[in-house]
Amino acid sequence: MARKPAGKPTRETDPDTSPAPGGEIRRAATDMAFDDQSLLGPLFGQFDANLVQVENRLGVFISARGDKVRIEGPEDSVGRAREVLQTMYDRLAMGQDLDAGAIESLIVMSNEPTLEGIVNAKPDVPPIMIRTRRKTIVPRSAMQATYMRSLVRDDIIFALGPAGTGKTYLAVAQAVSQLINGSVQRLILSRPAVEAGEKLGFLPGDMKEKVDPYLRPLYDALYDCMPPEQVERRLASGEIEIAPIAFMRGRTLADSFIILDEAQNTTREQMKMFLTRFGQNSRMVVCGDPHQVDIPGGDRMSGLADAVGKLESVEGFGTIRFTAADVVRHPIVGRIVEAYEGPG
Repeated sequence: MARKPAGKPTRETDPDTSPAPGGEIRRAATDMAFDDQSLLGPLFGQFDANLVQVENRLGVFISARGDKVRIEGPEDSVGRAREVLQTMYDRLAMGQDLDAGAIESLIVMSNEPTLEGIVNAKPDVPPIMIRTRRKTIVPRSAMQATYMRSLVRDDIIFALGPAGTGKTYLAVAQAVSQLINGSVQRLILSRPAVEAGEKLGFLPGDMKEKVDPYLRPLYDALYDCMPPEQVERRLASGEIEIAPIAFMRGRTLADSFIILDEAQNTTREQMKMFLTRFGQNSRMVVCGDPHQVDIPGGDRMSGLADAVGKLESVEGFGTIRFTAADVVRHPIVGRIVEAYEGPG
């Protein structure tokens, strides 16, 4: 699990090592102390809300007095709670935000062997993170960690999975990071202008005003990673381009980070056209949920499924498959996805 940072929390553990009669759950207790008392407020949360969240999710009891915390409960849960609190503290010490969603993700990841190195890397292994002008982004699930590695390694990445897993958001964050550091010269965001089960009819305005409602999620991700004035300036200069997939025909996209969102709503012809726009010194991410196809003909007409089947094993392509377990929105979103995608 996460490596204990030098000069940070100290702890003593006194597990109940006596045999558990009748197969009862072994219990343990762990004490932790934190050096930087200025971090205790955001660590514990208002009215200890963060500690309560860890307690409720892991079935432990946490008591805090001054800079010391005691965790009691089932042995496995105490170990997970200890690692979650330590990683929460480490993130705050690195200047990162800590909200209920981040804590929920750490709780989920505390049972994964990949937690080590994500925030507190070993000396020879850099932590997995994306730095943008507005925030530093770290993975919130084991699959997000794999995805973030793929984003810096593979030429073309298929990111497949349900809503709320961070497919598009992490791709936009990586694109913004590379645009800022000069690795690419342009950021191109696209998606098919397909109505999701509704017939909107005639939309007033010029072309931009007609297609902007379909592209709003891409704008939202951009504004979360860059100051609004920079987004507007780069949009005006052409460094950032947001357009429907139909506008990609006939182009060669070199020195660019290219993202196609809602790719499950492309036709096979559109997908082939889009993939062949790939130019020198570029990276392309194709995001989509195979279970949310809105085009006529459904799954069998989707260009995303067709492209993954043809190209998944081709050199230079990476395929990341998210599941409901990787949803990083409110926990109930993951349960909704499981209910809709489960048997029957």
